[in-house]
Amino acid sequence: MESPESLLSGKAWADFCDTLKRAGQQVLRPEAPDSPLDRAEGYRYLTRLLRIALDMHVESADRDFPVFYKPSHETAKIGADNPDNLYLRAELNGAHDYRITGSRGTVDYLGFGTQAGGYEKDGRNAPTGYLDSRQLQVDADGRFTIILSANQQPGNWLPMTHDTRTVIVRQTFLDRASETPATMTIERLDAGSAPAPLQPQVLLQGLAAAAGFVEGTARLFADWAQSYQSAPNQLPPADQALCQAVGGDPNIFYYHGYYDLTDDQALVIDVARIPDCQTWNLQVNNYWMESLDYRYHRIHVNKHTAHRRVDGSVRIVVCANDPMVANWLTTAGHRVGTLCFRWVGAKEIVHPQVRVVPLHAVKDLP
Repeated sequence: MESPESLLSGKAWADFCDTLKRAGQQVLRPEAPDSPLDRAEGYRYLTRLLRIALDMHVESADRDFPVFYKPSHETAKIGADNPDNLYLRAELNGAHDYRITGSRGTVDYLGFGTQAGGYEKDGRNAPTGYLDSRQLQVDADGRFTIILSANQQPGNWLPMTHDTRTVIVRQTFLDRASETPATMTIERLDAGSAPAPLQPQVLLQGLAAAAGFVEGTARLFADWAQSYQSAPNQLPPADQALCQAVGGDPNIFYYHGYYDLTDDQALVIDVARIPDCQTWNLQVNNYWMESLDYRYHRIHVNKHTAHRRVDGSVRIVVCANDPMVANWLTTAGHRVGTLCFRWVGAKEIVHPQVRVVPLHAVKDLP
């Protein structure tokens, strides 16, 4: 570990910038698409990762005085971020105990997970505890309290281990327009009254971790996107153990795939039946595994928004131009990109079936 003198001399800042410069090589990987749009989004992606990293490792990094911040949102996205989710995160120290207090709201699904590791280290966010809205005890006013600790507690308890370093909160909407999100705060139970002034060593560590996060995250999901390219226009089950190791929700069964479509082609995804589940969704991403801009484009569909056929099945069509059928998702100007399908809390797993058809033939499919 470098000494504080490296910060005072400017070397730490130079190292920070050098790591960010090196992270740009992920955008230039030979297998990555090189269209102006894909390149521009790739470099924008790095700036977004940096915004997240500075929140994570500098502005909100005090584990004695944790605060919730958004580690993924409409303009900063990581690893097939779910368009139906509102994400919150706070930094922890597994040697201490914490308390979350809040109001449940009406959001369809609410999950809390503690994790160890980090993308800036080994590309892992290993789970150390989980609690979701099915077990969460709330009072008559919808209020709740959760204790986060290594030792079991009565009531709402979210386990930690000595290696725990973060808590991630997922709020999953069926309909953002009509559901009320949960609100919450977090505190260390035995913290002092105020944080200490910033110490050079703390900023030194934060800058190094932030730059490492940008490079590590960019590499991790560029590796994932590359791995999907060998089977284009398919949507196979993902490696579930790997998804959990990098911080996935333990209640989710994931699928990831890669699309490569011309303007006169459509990807048709058929789901024969919808099992009993909390929810499900399909989303369209760019190559860098960022969800496309769901504020302005229809790029995902879920249990609430999907149109079901008479027999209970669902057909989803992904293509550049509107084929004038239900459940159309746009690629929003992207020739290539990635896809993610999720079953959340499903009683059984029904695999989607995928095929490419000419765009003009979509309306005539049985």
